[in-house]
Amino acid sequence: MKLQDFKGSLPLSIMALSVGLLLSACSDNDHDNNMPEPPAPPVERSFTLTVTNLTANQPMSPLALLATSNGYHAWQSGEPASLALEQLAEGGDQSGYSTEMDGVDMVISGAGILAPGASESLTLTQVETAVSSLSLLTMLVNTNDAFSGLDAIDLSQMAVAQTQSFYTPAYDAGTEANSELKGTIPGPADGGEGFNAGRDDVDRVHLHPGVISQDDGLSDSVLHASHRFDNPVLRVTIQRTR
Repeated sequence: MKLQDFKGSLPLSIMALSVGLLLSACSDNDHDNNMPEPPAPPVERSFTLTVTNLTANQPMSPLALLATSNGYHAWQSGEPASLALEQLAEGGDQSGYSTEMDGVDMVISGAGILAPGASESLTLTQVETAVSSLSLLTMLVNTNDAFSGLDAIDLSQMAVAQTQSFYTPAYDAGTEANSELKGTIPGPADGGEGFNAGRDDVDRVHLHPGVISQDDGLSDSVLHASHRFDNPVLRVTIQRTR
């Protein structure tokens, strides 16, 4: 008997079962072919900051670029300086931002002293979901506790190739009296002490009133007229490059 003849004699129930098994096998194959694809790798964003020292004779301490989140602020005018800010504003030491601050995700350091008239570029790269804001700090080293920079600049809406520009003033950390005395200034005008844990000033951050210098009649000052500065003291450009 030929197969087709035998098939014709099969009960309908057996034939239905055979068709059902065949369809079930096809369904399993379709399921295997539609397995979900693995998640895409995280998207990275890159930002380049270019910082220019606009002063005549105020070298800047190595730049500290902070990638921040959780509403973090590097400083707030009218409020006491944090210990990390005091260390930076009095001695140019940025290490406190790597160890102390909740909300600082990354610290990128400049190559060295930023001389008057000089520029330096720093690049920050993080996954898209991690980058929310950016802060920048540097000390005017021929002062007692002056600093400048940016606080909590929002990066979340910047498009590729978009640029933001800022001019930043000098701030006074309010932690050390602006005596300008020999031995109290860490920069090349004096080579004196940097950070001192004692606070003998108003203990709140505010705009810096400027230096006086011995040329203006402050006889005990180690500073000269060339160390004076007008605001702004920095030009900062941020560009999203990726």
